[in-house]
Amino acid sequence: MNGVPIILADEPTGAPDSKGGKEVMAILENLHAQGHTIILVIMLVSVTERTREIGIRMAIGARSFDVMFQFLTEAVMVCFIGGLAGVVVGLGGGLATSAIAGWRAIFTVAPVVIAFGCAFLTGIVFGYLPARKAAQLDPIEALARD
Repeated sequence: MNGVPIILADEPTGAPDSKGGKEVMAILENLHAQGHTIILVIMLVSVTERTREIGIRMAIGARSFDVMFQFLTEAVMVCFIGGLAGVVVGLGGGLATSAIAGWRAIFTVAPVVIAFGCAFLTGIVFGYLPARKAAQLDPIEALARD
């Protein structure tokens, strides 16, 4: 992954323009072709789209911690659901393969726990910065946007 250029967004919302979006997609396709795993996080977009909601919540008394906890919980739940889907697909694929090939499948708990642990950790790591951004919004500025 060395030598990958950094793409900086040129809009205050953090959304790249169409040219920047094409550049980002080209980089992601190149990384995928090289065999890298790509995790895209949508929580920052969620914060941007819900700025007014955050402003209202903070204006009526929500603390920064409450807003941060909400977005961090959402990120962890999205990753948990993804982890659950991955485990179900993995176990289903293993059972289907063993049934078709006539093999005996042995499943252990450790890989399932590790998969959920990785999903949970991904949610915390990649959800923290958007959650912090949401918690630091000024209610007056958030309500004035839109």
